[in-house]
Amino acid sequence: MPDSVKSPLNIDFCGMPFNTPIVLLSGCVGFGEEYTRVKGFSNRETGAVCLKGTTQEPRLGNQPHRIYETPSGMLNAIGLQNPGVDKVVDEILPTLDFTETHFIANVSGSTVEEYYEVTRRFDDSPIDAIEINISCPNVKEGGVAFGNDPAMSARVVEACRQATRKPLITKLSPNQTDIAGNAQGCIEAGSDAFSVINTLMGMAIDIESRVPIIGNNQGGLSGPAIKPVALLKVHQVYQVCRDHNIPIIGQGGITSAEDALEFMIAGAHAVGVGTALFYDPLICQKINAGIRDYLTRHQLASVEHLVGTLQLHQQTRPKCSC
Repeated sequence: MPDSVKSPLNIDFCGMPFNTPIVLLSGCVGFGEEYTRVKGFSNRETGAVCLKGTTQEPRLGNQPHRIYETPSGMLNAIGLQNPGVDKVVDEILPTLDFTETHFIANVSGSTVEEYYEVTRRFDDSPIDAIEINISCPNVKEGGVAFGNDPAMSARVVEACRQATRKPLITKLSPNQTDIAGNAQGCIEAGSDAFSVINTLMGMAIDIESRVPIIGNNQGGLSGPAIKPVALLKVHQVYQVCRDHNIPIIGQGGITSAEDALEFMIAGAHAVGVGTALFYDPLICQKINAGIRDYLTRHQLASVEHLVGTLQLHQQTRPKCSC
């Protein structure tokens, strides 16, 4: 929770007062207890912590290898290993300190019905908000990811909206044709906020054996390598969100205060830190210090004054990305 004395880093996100704009991303901090063991780490350096993706029943996850470092990034295909929603709600949530920061559940599923049931279970818990991972494959539609089809994305959001009154944050996939159009459909279905973006799909190959290094053949690419893509997607989604007062958690390769500032200028209200935690568990302190310094130098009273302040170049010719 924010300190009693208002800080320029304090923000309001879907009615939740955040200490800082930093959100620890799902899958990078387990179920919130892992980083409390790191000397010098404090949850008060964060606005919220997203818990590991949770399904209705326990899952063992994918076969190894599950993680592989790539140039400026990381591939992962964990496969949603988790103990199931009942254990998370009954045994894990009671161990978390909700006085230090906010905790956001991450809901995953293979069917619309599973999304509904897991969300309903979290609704009857102390969790502060619910993030919907719509990048999961739809087993009833041949494995097509919910998040890559606007109609299916909206169906999942609508089902989760019926299951809870808590803030709903939809995590958008970059692996689709029109992310802004998908966002519009999710808003109409009841999404209160967005996480932008989820990982890009990638592959790494062992040239000696000529097989993929990741046991699942492909995995989600995160880290600095995807930052330019993530920035563009945040900017595109912001064009839809600004008229509806819908906040965004911008994420994808943030490793410094400069990265975080870019995302906020592009339209993000909060910023997600994930892969960077693996090589610097105390990076949140450094990012917050850098943001404070920037606000002082630019005489800004609050980090919220930065959101969506990007000034685009005037186009004198037909737009072309080539």
